[in-house]
Amino acid sequence: MDQGHFQAIIAKLKFDEQGLIPAIVQDESSGRVLTLAYMNRETVELSLSQLQTYFWSRSRQEIWHKGETSGNTQKISRVEVDCDGDALLFWVEPQGPACHTGQESCFFSEFFSPQRGTASSKSIETDKDFSRTMRRLVSLIKSRKAEMPEGSYTTYLFSKGLDKILKKIGEETAETIIAAKNKSKVELTMESADLLYHLIVLLVNEGLELDDVLSELEKRAQKKRPSAGESKS
Repeated sequence: MDQGHFQAIIAKLKFDEQGLIPAIVQDESSGRVLTLAYMNRETVELSLSQLQTYFWSRSRQEIWHKGETSGNTQKISRVEVDCDGDALLFWVEPQGPACHTGQESCFFSEFFSPQRGTASSKSIETDKDFSRTMRRLVSLIKSRKAEMPEGSYTTYLFSKGLDKILKKIGEETAETIIAAKNKSKVELTMESADLLYHLIVLLVNEGLELDDVLSELEKRAQKKRPSAGESKS
């Protein structure tokens, strides 16, 4: 798209008196909100044209390209605007942690929870969040296989076929092992997510539903464990 087209899109947005608009960044795979930042007209245009997030730093008063120094860039998949035109939502494929602390998201500190202290309720919510995230991820990967959009890493894996997918699973398995040996929780979290993602790509490629795997795990969880002295046969 030429610059004129981007300018026409940007003209529809409502910037505040400082010439800024809030930009929410959300992980397309997990649905998790990664950060809230601000953009001016120039950084909106840069983000749309480069398909990576650029922000305006209010503290430094300068343009900030996310990941320019850390390598943790955010590839833009799509952009949505709210009903009033005064806030943007960027769906991205993050190439690393969004937070400068090394956390996946800038929102990692619990501020308030009405269910705090109720372990059973919290456990139920965690189960729901896990199920929701996994189903969203499977749906996204299936859509990539069906549509094969250009520029998508998932498309690349499917186009290369089974051998490439298996090679990546082997690599991610090794990196997960190394992360565990390094005793780095952040590294282990990231590598485990990469391994799980590639495993789901394999399942989709082979026409196997995640529910089939979960059903097998449920069967194993319900098996009676042998008591002391009881035969395991």
